[in-house]
Amino acid sequence: MSRYTPYKREVLEATRTLAQQGYFGAQSGTGGNVSVLIEGEQRIVITPSGMPYGNLSEDDLCVVDMEQRRIEGPHEPSVEMPMHLAVYRHRRDVNAVVHTHQPYASVFAVLNEPIPALFDELAVSIVPSAEVIHYALSGSPELLANVVSKLDNRCHCYLMQNHGALNIGSSLKKAVQYAELLEKVAAIYWRALATGRPLTLLPEPIPTALFGLVTGKQDAEIARKDRLEPKR
Repeated sequence: MSRYTPYKREVLEATRTLAQQGYFGAQSGTGGNVSVLIEGEQRIVITPSGMPYGNLSEDDLCVVDMEQRRIEGPHEPSVEMPMHLAVYRHRRDVNAVVHTHQPYASVFAVLNEPIPALFDELAVSIVPSAEVIHYALSGSPELLANVVSKLDNRCHCYLMQNHGALNIGSSLKKAVQYAELLEKVAAIYWRALATGRPLTLLPEPIPTALFGLVTGKQDAEIARKDRLEPKR
């Protein structure tokens, strides 16, 4: 058994859960990708390229380092691997990345429309809003640059224009929860807009105050990593 087996199991479980919920597009499709950062190492476990999630096993998952070198796994890693690595480099509070093609969030990705803070639970997870990352081809340097340009807002969910959603968190469990929360709120927002009636947003300073709680937890995670490993 590899020392990476527990991480592979975690990624496999997350991909199966998301696939069953239709978050990767077609049930038999290969859209989206999932990764988790290995504690204390400059390596990640990530899903392979072009393989249906329903057929994945632990042995199919890839281990790669921050220089994109494959350490374990018989298959090529996801074409979005550079995007995952960029997130880990630029957001040291993040330990998991979930890229989905979830339906309702994708509606707003196509509309090029951010999702604002509509509920307390959204504000304390995705604040101040789920912003749109400008379109570029999957796996391209342009997409990588577009993603990095948004990360400084310290949010946990992003809409990828004409593509899908990017959900990140301090753990894979959290990143999956954020994806689910984003989908719930996107569905409500879409239905509310369809009524044609005015919408209400959370009043200030509520979103700003909740954002402070989020960044405080992020800073605590960065400090924890600083105690355990050298800065990247």
